[in-house]
Amino acid sequence: MTELDMAGLQRRLTEFAAARDWEQYHTPKNLVAALSVEAAELLEIFQWLTPEQSARVMERPESAHRVVDEVADVLAYLLQFCEALGIDALAALSAKMDRNETRFPPVDSADRHSPE
Repeated sequence: MTELDMAGLQRRLTEFAAARDWEQYHTPKNLVAALSVEAAELLEIFQWLTPEQSARVMERPESAHRVVDEVADVLAYLLQFCEALGIDALAALSAKMDRNETRFPPVDSADRHSPE
């Protein structure tokens, strides 16, 4: 299976869990806890890097591989969490961006500064 669309990946994750009898553990609470753990593992890769080192993390094969794996784990748990609660992740992001565009209007380039 080579589907790279959101629905296809969610189906693949659901089928993977079902084939291993794991769906009993895939409650919203457990999935969000696992998501948090995986996000922390991603953070751990960057924890003691300088900003410059963090910007170059993908240049080293061993760190690039770890980053890619942790991103995949975070996304997998996020998609499973959304599936469990009936959340359309792309629609949720689009709606949030609509609200953010209203809340945070663009600034003139002369007025740009770091976010607070």
